[in-house]
Amino acid sequence: MSGTIFERVQRLLPGLVLLAVLAGLATLVASVVPGVNALLLGVVFGAVVANTTGVPAWARPGVRTQTVLLEAGIVLLGARIAVDELVASGVTLVVLVVATVVASIFLVELVAGRVFGLARDTSSLLAAGASICGVSAATAIAGTIDADGESLAHVVATVLLFDAITLAVFPIAGDVLPLTGRQFGVWAGLSMFSTGPVTAAGFAHSDVAGQWATVTKLARNSMLGVVALWYAFRYADGSSTDVRAVLDGVPGFLVGFVVLAALTNVGVFSGDVLAAFDTGSDVLFALAFVGLGLDVRLAAMRETGMTPVFVLAVQLLAVSAVTLAAVIILI
Repeated sequence: MSGTIFERVQRLLPGLVLLAVLAGLATLVASVVPGVNALLLGVVFGAVVANTTGVPAWARPGVRTQTVLLEAGIVLLGARIAVDELVASGVTLVVLVVATVVASIFLVELVAGRVFGLARDTSSLLAAGASICGVSAATAIAGTIDADGESLAHVVATVLLFDAITLAVFPIAGDVLPLTGRQFGVWAGLSMFSTGPVTAAGFAHSDVAGQWATVTKLARNSMLGVVALWYAFRYADGSSTDVRAVLDGVPGFLVGFVVLAALTNVGVFSGDVLAAFDTGSDVLFALAFVGLGLDVRLAAMRETGMTPVFVLAVQLLAVSAVTLAAVIILI
């Protein structure tokens, strides 16, 4: 057993070192250049490496842990969440999340199928990816509706394109628009596609925005099970009653986040432990965001067909405009 663990660590270590080096460089540059966010700079450094030298084969196993690192960071972020603040805006936030997810699904299905004439399964994968949690949702729904691999690959490439675009645009918009950190975080959490870019964009604005962006995005993610069940029911022509789709759609890190937030708010942890959680979350995010950048492939984006791009562009513009107005009025 110890030999197996040692071999696994040996395989992952070079990639983790690469993440740490780029994250450390981003932190160093941000400490001497005013106005530069270290997390966002880590994404940029990762993207530069990925699209110039490429990720070396020896580093790929460790780099692929960026998803686990991000999810672990989100769990630890639960220790920063004040439940009383969530309760104060709970009903409003839940209504905004549910309305955004439902409206996004029907908008994308309508535009993709009726306007652009895309295949049924491609339309559904685009709708799931845009409305819930990007690539993760598209992949989960692909299994639910038995979509072919080519359709999924096309949708994944399109979602990743918009993840890169929104990660660049939303922090700029946050500096230009007269939004509080809370408002910007909720807006990003409602509008952007994937969890990683949402978290990165939020913390690029402020700590408060990062926390609210993450909470809002996790609320959207929690609807994956319900949406998966709906698609299973729809594609089975109304004959499916498989409630396992709901349970399969609940991410483990979401459960961890909620549990840690609850334990923190009832006073289980000491100040030193909470400080350790806080530091751990920052470190994990720094590593994970470099990994996000290393996933950016400009060549793959150029090869993405334009029709799915047009569909998601319509969805993003419509949803971000409507949710921005809603956030300004209600949050």
